[in-house]
Amino acid sequence: MHSLQGLDKEESNIPIVSLKDDAGNFAWCAGETQATREAVQTRPNLDESVHCHEALDSFYHETLLPSNLPILSQGRNEILDRNLNVVYRLPDVYTVGFGTPSDFGLAEELQLPLSRIPTGKKLFLNRLYIAYLGDVKHSHPDDVIASHHDMLTTVIGSFCLTLIKAHGSHRLYIAYLGEKKHDDPTLVTGSHHDMLSSIIGSKEEAKVSITYSYKHGFSGFAAMLTEDQAEDLAELPEVISITPNQKHELMTTRSWDFLGLKNEPPSELLQRSNYGEDIIIGIIDTGIWPESKSFHDHGYDAIPSRWKGVCQLGEAWGPSNCSRKIIGARYYAAGLDKANFKKNYMSARDNNGHGTHTASTAAGVVVEGVNLHGLGAGVARGGAPRARLAVYKVGWEEGGAGGSYLATAANGITVVYAGGNRGPRPQVLYNTAPWVITVAASKIDRSFPTAITLGNKQTLVGQSLYYKLKNNTESRFESLVNGGNCSREALNGTSINGKVVLCIELTFGPIGRIFEDVFAGVIQGGASGLIFAFYTTDVLLSTEDCKGIACVFVDNEIGYQVATYIGSERLPTVKIEPASSITGNQVPAPKVAIFSSRGPSIKYPTVLKPDIAAPGVNILAAKEDAYVFNSGTSMAAPHVAGVVALLKALHPHWSHAALKSAIVTTASTKDEYDTPILAEALPRKVADPFDYGGGNINPIGAADPGLIYDIDSKDYNKFFACQIKKYEICNITTLPAYHLNLPSISIPDLRHPINIRRAVTNVGEVDAVYQSSIESPLGVKMTIEPPVLVFNASKKVHAFKICITPLWKVQGGYTFGSLTWYNEHHTARIPIAVRITIQDFYADVA
Repeated sequence: MHSLQGLDKEESNIPIVSLKDDAGNFAWCAGETQATREAVQTRPNLDESVHCHEALDSFYHETLLPSNLPILSQGRNEILDRNLNVVYRLPDVYTVGFGTPSDFGLAEELQLPLSRIPTGKKLFLNRLYIAYLGDVKHSHPDDVIASHHDMLTTVIGSFCLTLIKAHGSHRLYIAYLGEKKHDDPTLVTGSHHDMLSSIIGSKEEAKVSITYSYKHGFSGFAAMLTEDQAEDLAELPEVISITPNQKHELMTTRSWDFLGLKNEPPSELLQRSNYGEDIIIGIIDTGIWPESKSFHDHGYDAIPSRWKGVCQLGEAWGPSNCSRKIIGARYYAAGLDKANFKKNYMSARDNNGHGTHTASTAAGVVVEGVNLHGLGAGVARGGAPRARLAVYKVGWEEGGAGGSYLATAANGITVVYAGGNRGPRPQVLYNTAPWVITVAASKIDRSFPTAITLGNKQTLVGQSLYYKLKNNTESRFESLVNGGNCSREALNGTSINGKVVLCIELTFGPIGRIFEDVFAGVIQGGASGLIFAFYTTDVLLSTEDCKGIACVFVDNEIGYQVATYIGSERLPTVKIEPASSITGNQVPAPKVAIFSSRGPSIKYPTVLKPDIAAPGVNILAAKEDAYVFNSGTSMAAPHVAGVVALLKALHPHWSHAALKSAIVTTASTKDEYDTPILAEALPRKVADPFDYGGGNINPIGAADPGLIYDIDSKDYNKFFACQIKKYEICNITTLPAYHLNLPSISIPDLRHPINIRRAVTNVGEVDAVYQSSIESPLGVKMTIEPPVLVFNASKKVHAFKICITPLWKVQGGYTFGSLTWYNEHHTARIPIAVRITIQDFYADVA
């Protein structure tokens, strides 16, 4: 085992990759370079590979590559170091060998004890997990990201993989401890070894079992354990939780103007915040395309001295690819197999386009004359165009390497997560920890109408991103055929080559997946166009979806009209015109997107999620050297990140909880016509807090919220330790989580009257009086004491009590209300969700 030069030698071990392979092939768990990648590519395909954890604690102190890297090779002796927890099938004779990639020098060599394993014995690893022993004031072991001081972290989706199918005994577990006992990193690491040795049996075995040690912003380690060992570790009084790693998926120009942040003339918020000058936004995604015009550093001053990060070199990424705009770059490739290496750059360079799109949305510089073949023409820019970018590539094709339990909250880092694209079903939200901002996706006031003219001269309108190709000077009538639902069975025997196909999908399901299946069959049949009828045209659409053919989305009513015409004609025809762009109040907006994941949170039902909605439908932003449309909560999250950057520049001393509160309490619940915001669902409905949290983001209001609900980071553990692990002392001291001073209230099991406490801090005029306004959920009575808050120079914080009483003796679903504090200049509103519960054996959770 070797320490690699140039890396933080304080860090302990790293996660170990294990490959099931009769030929004895191997790969590295982390820190792959071009040379090691080529070495792996010389091996035959592997039956299975373990995507191991490479923690992002280093995202806080820039020790992103681990210090120690075990490398395994085939040999002649029947020897295997069991303490490495390496998982092999052993049909032959193996040796554990130590070596170093050619790109790195050998700093030191450690001799490890080896033990013999009988020939033919089979050892398997089923999943990899990660372990933390966290400092509560810094973190909690769910969905939080370790990062630099003064950095705003944006997690667009999250990209940590669940690993191979279960085959055996060892897993990598995530443990979490409340309070860090030492400031000295060496002592922290030693305490990890001591703790685990009490379970495993010896300090030597504990050192090898721990695959990564965390000791800066929080205390923690990743260790390979059996199930019994994990259970024993969980019983230690210091340990709050032992939990497995989780799978996180990549979530797949007008928007900032729509939110009130106009560039010309510049909005007051942009001017007062100096466009987010020198705020550092961390983008954890699929990388970045540094040559894009959105990331030019013209006019930027020197990199802020507080930045301690690095520019990690790699494939197609040299020193010049970092700049005064992109000030840091890292990449993680832990445990990826040979196929992924071939598809992607082994560097922070973006091969997917997702990370480039989100980074430019959050912090892209001003680029004029942007459009996609005339659609969406205008000026492209990010919400905080003067912010700096630190890029962390953890997304590789369908997933990525990295830890799902990440730490940041107490370090002043605001973490923004995409809520997921699995709507409109309830209870499908991702990333619902109370210390992060979970974002839903909404539509803006822009549409792309497309005229559909039938052979009988009837003109209908759909939505598309279809544009006229260069060799097509004008649209023409083409043959039209009804493909039913366009399944393989429906298209069997139907000639669609060179024709426009009508596909009517009457079932309910994920629109993106349904469309992909339909489109694959249409393209395979050689169709020249597609009219896709669905219950909504609010689809998860991207530029590449239709691959250049005429592709139009219509609702089922219009689809029925087209089908009726086809049935009435012997030779039906249709002409599809290229789309046009329409903006303004003739397009009802905002509206919650159909694909946006909905609450409540199944993991934290006493925490109302999502927190906020932001533009996420047909967002035009950078991809390589061009600009493309994409949709998803991944597009919504960078809008929130950009707003947080502006607020942080304007209010540098606000905590992450204060920033979140300002965003939630000032959100809009009305559209441009002053009517309630709608949510695309089955059926379409008025949006509620499980659709959009506090509402649609209002940057101007968030800059001056009047009141904020602030939280001491230590309070998170006070309210959530019992939920993670049951102590006797915890059962005595911990309160239900709805008492946490969040800017929302969620009560999933109201049985009797309860009193909930909140406190607000005045950040507006020194002398201010606020009145209260209550909208009680249906079936519930709410009262507040005191009903009026008076602030002055000596009284900046007021506590108050909300009494919530069930009026009905009926067990049912959630109902919603709100509490608003207001005066002449400010309004601070928090959403409330309540479900009355009579008996435990029955609950309508939908």
